[in-house]
Amino acid sequence: MQKQPNSQMCFVCGLENPIGLKASFYEDEDGRVTVTWTPGEEHQGYPGLLHGGIAAALLDEALGRTVIGRDLWLVTAKMEIRYRNPIPIGEPLTVVAELTRVRSRIVEARGELRLSDGRIGAEANAVYVRLPEERKEAMMQALAYWKVVPDD
Repeated sequence: MQKQPNSQMCFVCGLENPIGLKASFYEDEDGRVTVTWTPGEEHQGYPGLLHGGIAAALLDEALGRTVIGRDLWLVTAKMEIRYRNPIPIGEPLTVVAELTRVRSRIVEARGELRLSDGRIGAEANAVYVRLPEERKEAMMQALAYWKVVPDD
């Protein structure tokens, strides 16, 4: 597994975002992206359960990262999530995402958030649209901070 870069202020992966998740993402030889992250009390919706919006953010970030190795720059156009089981806080969660289709301007991906016991907490399908070239250059400059940091 190869570690992917982190950004500066992204809510999910930003290393310097004081309220961010600071999640680290890894890519395997088949292009699947994985993140393991443990939510704390500050991430709950209902008592003891992860807020659905945080689950969605983790899924969106992992699905969107399936194209990093292809040097594609995308924005989310549509994401559908199905919550299958309550997602507890205080236990490690694993998100696995994979690319399912690449077209000229559209990319599709799917993924699932797995609970520590292996059950699926949520699953998602998403459609991403490529950024226009003029926006891509500005985005690359803004993310020049991206770097791979060693695991703790």
